[in-house]
Amino acid sequence: MKDVAYTPDPEVRVRKYKIGAIGAGMIMSDCHLAAYTEAGFTVHAIASRTTSNARTVAERWNIGTVHDTPEALIADPDVEIVDIAYPPDQQPALIRKALAAPHVKAILAQKPLALSLEEARKLRDEAEAAGKPLSVNQNMRYDQSIRVLKQILDRGALGEPVFAQIDMHAIPHWQEFLKDYDRLTLSNMSVHHLDAFRFLFGDPEEVTSVTRTDPRTTFAHTDGIVVTTLRFPGGLLALSTEDVWSGPREEGYADDQHITWRVEGTRGAAKGTIGWPTGAASTLSYNAIDETGGEWVSPEWDTMWFPHAFIGVMEQLQHAVATGTPPVLSVADNVRTMALVEGAYQSIQEGRTVRLDMTRD
Repeated sequence: MKDVAYTPDPEVRVRKYKIGAIGAGMIMSDCHLAAYTEAGFTVHAIASRTTSNARTVAERWNIGTVHDTPEALIADPDVEIVDIAYPPDQQPALIRKALAAPHVKAILAQKPLALSLEEARKLRDEAEAAGKPLSVNQNMRYDQSIRVLKQILDRGALGEPVFAQIDMHAIPHWQEFLKDYDRLTLSNMSVHHLDAFRFLFGDPEEVTSVTRTDPRTTFAHTDGIVVTTLRFPGGLLALSTEDVWSGPREEGYADDQHITWRVEGTRGAAKGTIGWPTGAASTLSYNAIDETGGEWVSPEWDTMWFPHAFIGVMEQLQHAVATGTPPVLSVADNVRTMALVEGAYQSIQEGRTVRLDMTRD
């Protein structure tokens, strides 16, 4: 077996900018702020829709300033990076206020960036005109198993990729605001997996999606269970499945929530798990004829997707500000992921495979 290195978590190179956190829900309180505390990032202030919630989270994470509104936080001259975890129908207005604030150096937004591809493109163009980095929190790219898989693929250990799959049977923490939208799984959960495929393999050229409403979901929706197939230049097929209720939910039902992935290549294969549903570390094993001698190898790490991936997400934005380079998770790249999601919805609506032209985005 060859002596190779694995880097499941990125180096923290920059931690000098003051963060203003907008939002006090689970993703901010349990992920963003937990990660920032561990990394030594400075969170200067917090605000949310409910001031009392913001105060509770501020006390938990020793944040010194609580603003009554997100707008007041953005106006705070000590805030250098605005970190938004807010509903996507309200997020664009806050992004625009942050772009207009002279003291704000950069913005981290949630996915979906907006409720439409057209609005996302406008935000991309407005950020470019303002000369400020706008980054989108596609945090699955910083899951440890996905990062190590990317390293294995980049050095060609698996040969030419032939088939890839992400299979989800798990129950996400659906935010209450999603009940007011007509889109559910593709734009809020599949987006993780479709973006991960873009990260691993580049832009696909075709997308085919099918869906059914899920009778286990307690609110109206159009896309419940979703199956999406991507075809990439060169022939690689990728399959993404999302079953977001994962079996009956009656008391006493012993469920088996999980997210697994697999990549097959001409010279090897890799497989793994995403640990989030069970609160464990993600895993990876791979077998490469030329690199492992035909034996399965399983690198290990102690960090997890939630919350540790959020260290990398904020670090890449701070590094972009410090160096004057585009963030790795740039809004321009995210618009291409949104175009892929939009293509998947078009496939569902028209009942056909949709040919993608990602170059126009």
